[in-house]
Amino acid sequence: MSTRNERPASAEQIRAALAALAVEPAAEPEKRPEGSGDGHRLRLLGSLLAKTELEITAATRLTEEGEVEDVLETLLGWREQLGAEPGIEINVVTNRLQRTALQVSEPEAEELPPGREAAFAAVMTAVYALGAQLHAERGDTEGTRHALSGAEEALIDILQGMHDLRVAIGDAPGPQDETDG
Repeated sequence: MSTRNERPASAEQIRAALAALAVEPAAEPEKRPEGSGDGHRLRLLGSLLAKTELEITAATRLTEEGEVEDVLETLLGWREQLGAEPGIEINVVTNRLQRTALQVSEPEAEELPPGREAAFAAVMTAVYALGAQLHAERGDTEGTRHALSGAEEALIDILQGMHDLRVAIGDAPGPQDETDG
């Protein structure tokens, strides 16, 4: 299975798609001294992805009954683009989950608030569980074990983050409260 596109979009094509959507990516010459050529391609793809996700979010707000059909309609369009290549959907979903985990984690923060820590761990649990399944399907026992270990650690982090949030709102005793009593 290959996730490589035989003819990937060029930076110019991506810029044209962004322009068609009335989006101009922010120029950051200090971060990109090479300019806005093909080396800038992944950043441009990220801008295009953000615009697409914002458009979908605006069109599929789940506030009323029946709007789930809108979400399903976007999923059908998504699947039409993927084609019938086995396993590619899981690779795309795993990539999305990894981006989500990074977005949830507040990369600039030294320490995450407990709710975000739990959310990050929940997303990573999904990444590891999907990875474990793929390794198992390929007969890779060691890879399966490694991914399952990651999932188990992430599950522990979910529970810890949830507990820490309960402590923060006073629903559970904290470490000091337990030693005082």
